[in-house]
Amino acid sequence: RWVLSLECKGSRNFMSALRRAVEVDFKDKDKHKSQGLYLLTTGIPDQETHTISAYVAEACSGLDLQLHVCLFSVTEGTDSSGIIPARYATPRETASAFKEIVQAASGRFHWFGEAGIFESDDITSIISEMEKAKNYSQKCAFLVESLKQRS
Repeated sequence: RWVLSLECKGSRNFMSALRRAVEVDFKDKDKHKSQGLYLLTTGIPDQETHTISAYVAEACSGLDLQLHVCLFSVTEGTDSSGIIPARYATPRETASAFKEIVQAASGRFHWFGEAGIFESDDITSIISEMEKAKNYSQKCAFLVESLKQRS
């Protein structure tokens, strides 16, 4: 519920916000077994991906902390007011950058837009589990058939 009371403000400095969240805002972090930080974004970070990935990997390694990203794609190259962002990238480049950052943080990546879900680590995991269950079920059915034929 507290999220609903938040207002957008601040700068476009991704690293500054990330540092604040990791180094200042995680109060009582020693009392929790794990924590997640969720980034809801519509565009590419204003710093280089490798710089952010290195920082995230270092910051998350000392804690049980994961950075999860939810990328919402809007009209290519513009924000909702039609202004080109300070650092431009295509939606595919933006998604690739965030996937790299999320991997460094052992987090999850979700990419969606008005047309629906483009990519989601959670959905990929669910589909993988369903495939494993299907394969296991087929093996069991084959084994049962083999046993019936021997009887």
